[in-house]
Amino acid sequence: MAFEGLTEKLQQTFKKLRGKGKLSEKDVKEGMREVKLALLEADVNFLVVKDFINKVTERAAGSEVMDSLTPGQQVIKIVNQQLVELMGGTSSKPVFSSRGITKIMLVGLQGAGKTTAAAKLAKYFEKHNGKHPLMVACDIYRPAAVKQLHVVGDKAGIPVFSMGEKIKPSDIAKAGIAEAEKSGRDVVILDTAGRLHIDDTLMQELEDMKNKIKPDQVLLVVDAMTGQDAVNVAESFNGRIGIDGVILTKLDGDTRGGAAISVKAVTGKPIIFAGTGEKVEDIEPFHPDRMASRILGMGDVLTLIEKAQQGFDEKKALELNRKLKSQQFTLEDFLEQLGQVKNMGPIDQIMGMIPGMKAGKMGPMEIDEKELARIEAIIKSMTPEERREPSIINGSRRKRIAAGSGTRIQQVNRLIKQFEQTRKLMKQFSDMGKNPRKGKPGFPFM
Repeated sequence: MAFEGLTEKLQQTFKKLRGKGKLSEKDVKEGMREVKLALLEADVNFLVVKDFINKVTERAAGSEVMDSLTPGQQVIKIVNQQLVELMGGTSSKPVFSSRGITKIMLVGLQGAGKTTAAAKLAKYFEKHNGKHPLMVACDIYRPAAVKQLHVVGDKAGIPVFSMGEKIKPSDIAKAGIAEAEKSGRDVVILDTAGRLHIDDTLMQELEDMKNKIKPDQVLLVVDAMTGQDAVNVAESFNGRIGIDGVILTKLDGDTRGGAAISVKAVTGKPIIFAGTGEKVEDIEPFHPDRMASRILGMGDVLTLIEKAQQGFDEKKALELNRKLKSQQFTLEDFLEQLGQVKNMGPIDQIMGMIPGMKAGKMGPMEIDEKELARIEAIIKSMTPEERREPSIINGSRRKRIAAGSGTRIQQVNRLIKQFEQTRKLMKQFSDMGKNPRKGKPGFPFM
């Protein structure tokens, strides 16, 4: 998970600072030295780290910290503010043309995830901005690149325009824009060619295309897992072609996070979107304040709420509440809730957005996604009647369910027992809501 190592080191440093009643200049310097090492280990650009530490140290040595009753908290506040500023200050949104078609040109090296990013971006625009995108296959060099765009286009439900691999990319781009006008599409996303490294031929081709079609935005796709190299790539593309923003892919991977922190400071161009998974829906706007909060281990409640709002149906939530109160909650309802939680994204990412939670190190609370898949298989192996009333599941039924789900009878037994306990607990919660005074003595933890 991105930033995990950095977050842990920063939290250790802040714990030391919070433990001191009053801070000396020596304490601040020692703390900043540890922050500096943590950032460098996370592959943040050296010059960016140097400037960041100087600004934080200057502010931390001032009277607002030294005279404070909670100096440790004040230092954390300053680090958070500077981190937000470093990553762009405010969120940057995609720019749509006020008249006619919006043309977005995706550029980047081969392997950064441009083709997948094109589909994710198109799906996002359709879902959140009410747009009708068309993707255009302009990569005529990489084997099967055109076919791959059609495949991800089908997954996203977004049309793809292609002309094979014999036509010049700039001519394909122009023809794609003409097709969008003819078919009533209002956003064109151009998936251009990449190379394994930056070369003059690639840059010249991209420059020619940009000059011919005059895109509204040129977005650079970079792989967060390449760390400082991603920042160097961004700097090179910006210097030669001129970019308007960055899409950072694979931010959900085992990345040290340096690219996310350094890109804006080095190129002056904001990160606009971040890829957070493999599915076409796994892309989210990049919010510097929320990202800083995640890096410092403070969670990201706003993004968590947004994911929950997207994943949960309000009418179903009201119906679920009614069932809980009347103790009619069944395994069918539980299966539906499980599906909605999974739609929010990988469990470790969701847990990482909760303040105080360490997604990778939750000890006994660690959530095993394989276990969730097992639970789903067990419930799906039951008949509708068994899901509604687990008490009818006798020994022979349990044997059949275990065989059908590829699990052991003990695992089926455990699920049924846990479900019954959960249902009783939920009933107690709803009773407390009706009459808190009455419910309190029966509350299991009081």
